[in-house]
Amino acid sequence: MNDDVPGGLNPRGQDPQTTNDGSPSRRSVLRTTAGVVGAASAGLGLGALGASSASAAEHTADADPLSVPARRGATMAGVRFDRRSTVRVGIVGLGNRGGSMIDLFLAVEGVRVVAVCDPVKDKAERAAAKVTAAGQPAPAVYAHGEDDYANLCRRGDIDFVYVATPWDFHFEMARTALLNGKHVGVECPVALRLDQLWELVDLSERTRRHCMQLENCCYGRNEMRVLRMAHAGLFGDLLHGAGAYNHDLRGLMFDPGYYEGPWRRLWHTRLRGDLYPNHGFGPVANYMDVNRGDRAVSITSVGSPSLGLAAYRKEHMPAGDPSWKETYIESDRTISLVQTAKGRVIRLEHDVSTPHPYSRINSLGGTKGVFEDYPERIYLEPDHTNDEWADFSAYADWDHWLWKNHANPPGGHGGMDYMMVFRLMQCMRLGLAPDFDVYDAATWTAPVPLSHLSIKAKGAPQQIPDFTRGEWRKARSGMDSTEPVE
Repeated sequence: MNDDVPGGLNPRGQDPQTTNDGSPSRRSVLRTTAGVVGAASAGLGLGALGASSASAAEHTADADPLSVPARRGATMAGVRFDRRSTVRVGIVGLGNRGGSMIDLFLAVEGVRVVAVCDPVKDKAERAAAKVTAAGQPAPAVYAHGEDDYANLCRRGDIDFVYVATPWDFHFEMARTALLNGKHVGVECPVALRLDQLWELVDLSERTRRHCMQLENCCYGRNEMRVLRMAHAGLFGDLLHGAGAYNHDLRGLMFDPGYYEGPWRRLWHTRLRGDLYPNHGFGPVANYMDVNRGDRAVSITSVGSPSLGLAAYRKEHMPAGDPSWKETYIESDRTISLVQTAKGRVIRLEHDVSTPHPYSRINSLGGTKGVFEDYPERIYLEPDHTNDEWADFSAYADWDHWLWKNHANPPGGHGGMDYMMVFRLMQCMRLGLAPDFDVYDAATWTAPVPLSHLSIKAKGAPQQIPDFTRGEWRKARSGMDSTEPVE
């Protein structure tokens, strides 16, 4: 997750405003409200990096999703990391998310945090102090301006760059890491435009470095149990699934002390689609072996009116607050239907602007039964015959080996963060292929621009590109891994 909740919270319960290339600077994105919002309401769309007055959502339509560009490198599907005894990590972004995730990197054996980076010097220094407190050598600190992350990426003693910054910078930071020969893992979403997703796919293939969407929800205990049960055939032939990010973030988005500036709230002035599909899409895609025997081919989206943030502002924000200059267009509730090549249906939802108990829905159905989460419950034939929900805990024997070996993991979000970090670092140390790759990152993120375009087109289906260029037809391993021999 990307700065969405505090790390310890379990969700179950030459213009100075621009960079040298003319794109908005970190300062302008994080600090400015009125100017950005005015441009957004005039059609800025989703382009904090690289889009000018034209909507970047419209820019995505310039590249026909049905037109697959020629591959300029070899596939990264199934490509193993080089084996190493120690994984050397550089961390970029040390706010709510990065500042807590560094603890987990330090908790995994065989990992050394070599460098940390954040333009806010205090944050970088606090992170460096954590490293030395853990008994590791003092890391290099990069806190000299908003572009210092590039210097971190140029180091020769880093194997993996972890990016936990505001969304606007994910693409450029991932791109820079790849161009400097580093594997990179990025918090959600990995990018915000189709052309950016394609560029990351191409760069991963050309540089032979993995670019991963660090989707922690794929490592939830329930998600991994359902995954193993689905692959064992307990649900029969899979038919449908659902995932969501329904999480009331109104208080956090208007809290000047939580997010650094209004960057997350400002995305609600730019896009009408699903801003954060990965938490719901990733687990269900894994159940259905998307990119490993099936493929997401199209998405149809509809959205409700955008009223929640304005209503919250009216009740809680004083007159004269900069937020009063903002016009919110993002649908309070976005609902999307994704169709796969095998005819399966995946429902995605996004709502962070209205009162709602936390839910990722996390549902899977097939010819033998169905699982639904929040609260967890299951109905499977022949185990159940009374048309009443049954106790999911009865299937604990199906827990993934990660959860059997780490029953009480440290860290936030119920332990899934630690599982994700542990497993990724394990794959790098042992020279294994990662559980997910750049094709998954692109697929899970494509609903961001495509849902916006579908809503604008009154629900017309939008084609999801085949980022694998045909490799999806080949069955291969993914999240449902076997325990390796250390």
